[in-house]
Amino acid sequence: MARALGWEKYQGQGRENQYLFAIPETTLKELAQELRDKLQLHVLRVVGDPPLKIKKVALVPGASGLTWETRALEVDDVDVLVTGEPREWKTVEYVTDAVTEHKKKGLIILSHIPSEQAGMEECARWLKTFVSEVPVEFIATADPFWKN
Repeated sequence: MARALGWEKYQGQGRENQYLFAIPETTLKELAQELRDKLQLHVLRVVGDPPLKIKKVALVPGASGLTWETRALEVDDVDVLVTGEPREWKTVEYVTDAVTEHKKKGLIILSHIPSEQAGMEECARWLKTFVSEVPVEFIATADPFWKN
């Protein structure tokens, strides 16, 4: 995902913070639009105040679960969590409560498949470096959602 978004230079180093990105300041709305455009998404969902200033992003793709998602959101300087498929009755409510408490937090939901697609493409690229017995090819999965 870091490569697909062009965020390699913003990525934290080491095991503990590989999912944290210190990006140039933007707003929640602008970040959502950037993600939609770069990942060619038809639909994404956002929780939070659109003009919220964003500098630190936690990226937790797929369906990682409440523990990973809240752990990322509890980092003081993390402004927004970008994830794939959170449980709406848990993570979405957690962020909604934080916003109600006037905490500067946001949530961008990409959807499961788009949040993992770039990682699967990277996996295919990696496999090609040592698997020679069979052809390795990345086959993209189309975003199943459409905007009405």
